[in-house]
Amino acid sequence: MKIYNTLTRKNEEFKALLDKAVTFYSCGPTVYDHQTIGNLRTYVLYDTLRRVLEAEGLEVKHVMNITDVGHLTSDGDEGEDKLEKGAKSSGKTVWEVAGENTEEFKRNLEQLNVSLPRLAKATDFIEQQIAMVQTLLDKGFAYQTDQAIYFDVSKLDSYGRLTGQKLTDKEVGARAEVVVDENKRHPQDFALWFFLVGRFANHEMNWASPWGQGFPGWHLECSAIVHSTLGDPIDIHSGAVDLIGTHHTNEMAQTEAAYGNSLANYWVHGEHLLVDGRRMGKSLGNFYTIKDVTDKGYEPLSLRLLYLQAHYRTQLNFTWRALSAAEAHLKNLQAWADLKFQSHLGHKNRAADVYGWALDKIKVELNNDLNTPQALSELSKLVALAEHEGVDTQKLQPFLEQIDRLFGLRLAGRQDIGEVAKSLIAQRESARLTKDWVKADQLRRQLSDQGIEINDTEHGPIWSRSARQRPGE
Repeated sequence: MKIYNTLTRKNEEFKALLDKAVTFYSCGPTVYDHQTIGNLRTYVLYDTLRRVLEAEGLEVKHVMNITDVGHLTSDGDEGEDKLEKGAKSSGKTVWEVAGENTEEFKRNLEQLNVSLPRLAKATDFIEQQIAMVQTLLDKGFAYQTDQAIYFDVSKLDSYGRLTGQKLTDKEVGARAEVVVDENKRHPQDFALWFFLVGRFANHEMNWASPWGQGFPGWHLECSAIVHSTLGDPIDIHSGAVDLIGTHHTNEMAQTEAAYGNSLANYWVHGEHLLVDGRRMGKSLGNFYTIKDVTDKGYEPLSLRLLYLQAHYRTQLNFTWRALSAAEAHLKNLQAWADLKFQSHLGHKNRAADVYGWALDKIKVELNNDLNTPQALSELSKLVALAEHEGVDTQKLQPFLEQIDRLFGLRLAGRQDIGEVAKSLIAQRESARLTKDWVKADQLRRQLSDQGIEINDTEHGPIWSRSARQRPGE
């Protein structure tokens, strides 16, 4: 399997530290609000990567954090805490906001058929974060001011190697307003621990530490969680592309300084989702949630398929027309999956093992840096073949189970239609064979009213479920 490694800027053959096990950490949500469908694209990437690794016979130990404290309204050290801001606007406590949005996030993942990794809340790892800060202080990589404890980026020669940007280059591009604390030594120094002073004097979430009451900076949690749950280095660290320059760069620096190890051997990043050609964002007011998708009558799995139709390292432009096209593609796959219930089609294809051949082709594409668009193209070729050569219904179900393990589209678990509908189909076929067209058309309408469409073929009638009508159509 080859994967693009942001650290080396090239496709690399993946080799786990252990023969049959993979340690995998991915950055999760900041649970101050609903997750956008742009956020959710990243979690489908994580899920797809895990599925492909498991298909190669590897056991994947996957941990994802939940940021429920410390993430400010910028990725640097300026602005408000997002959780505190969300609590103020909702009239709830930060704990309530974090809890409710975490549960909603888990529901979103279930809707998209994303297997739940081990979720690690930042607030459950405060002790480990404090210990890491102390280690960095003891080793001379951190310093204390009246407002916070900062990581001193000038003390780590390898700082910035994830982006390939030297610290001197960052000095030139640094914005003056980033330096909130006048006692910061360098604009790129980042907070490890904030004290309850100034803008954070009334910060609702705070804990005792050897240096006084306060709360952790955003970057600290991931390093501490990885070290505590997976050890370091790990095999894979993943996230969205906007995390490379600040969050992941700072994570890497903390871990290397504190523990003398690299954080991860492979860094995998997913590109942005655009909406109507512009970057989607809550601050821009142009974002959609999965509720917006379902309120318009779309299946959440249509959204998952839309994500998979684009390579994870390319930007994907979301439009409702694009989602409708993905839904049509999903309906076609579902209709093909339903052929397993139609035993009268059960003859063998001309190819000796068309399913095995197709599965091999699909895996080749997925093992090439998760090339999901081309893998789906190979699947579509098999679906098209069924239209011309029929389908081996006995082999279809095991193949669907393999496809579900790779793409997560829930094709294998689809249910058969009821006996009443089957009886109507049989009656209609009898009427058609005796050329009783009036009765045949009447029975077709009855079936259509039940959400079942009939297609007459040389192999016999094929039923499929009608597309759901969306609100407003």
